[in-house]
Amino acid sequence: MAVYKEIVTKAVIGKGKKNITTSNSVKPEVLPTTILGCWVINHNFQGVKSGDKIRIDGSYDVNIWYSCEDDTKTEVVRQHNNYSETVQVRRKVDSDTSREEVIVRSLSQPTCTKAEIIDGTIHYTIEKELGIELVGDTKVKIAIDENEDPWDDLVDSEEDRIDNAIDQEVSEDYLQDNK
Repeated sequence: MAVYKEIVTKAVIGKGKKNITTSNSVKPEVLPTTILGCWVINHNFQGVKSGDKIRIDGSYDVNIWYSCEDDTKTEVVRQHNNYSETVQVRRKVDSDTSREEVIVRSLSQPTCTKAEIIDGTIHYTIEKELGIELVGDTKVKIAIDENEDPWDDLVDSEEDRIDNAIDQEVSEDYLQDNK
């Protein structure tokens, strides 16, 4: 008959991912002709519990490189964007909800997937993927075998016996004996 013990440990008790797409626009001071590139940098975020949901607050900067004056010059317009998303993470294991931690990871960094000029305004779309984990205390039940495994007898190998025999036969005073 097995004896069981319970171990209380921290474990991932809920996990999910969320694809987030946002559309923004910016009107540069100099009228754009062509979009040359769009980079998203400085992505920062954190998740907090809000009731039984997770609220993710974050921000990133967008740099859009464009040509102007009939493609004879280039400019960069910068815009700081904030976002807030609320997600529901399904729990796989019951736990004490007051002691849960939220871990948010960027599974796919924010990327500009579309940028176009409409009436002198640059409209762009940003996509990102975030992974959310709930970590909490949970119990693990394990079977205990109270019979201790027997000790193995350790025997010297043939090499160990030969090395010991050589050590016994070598005289440390060899040089003294041959004078």
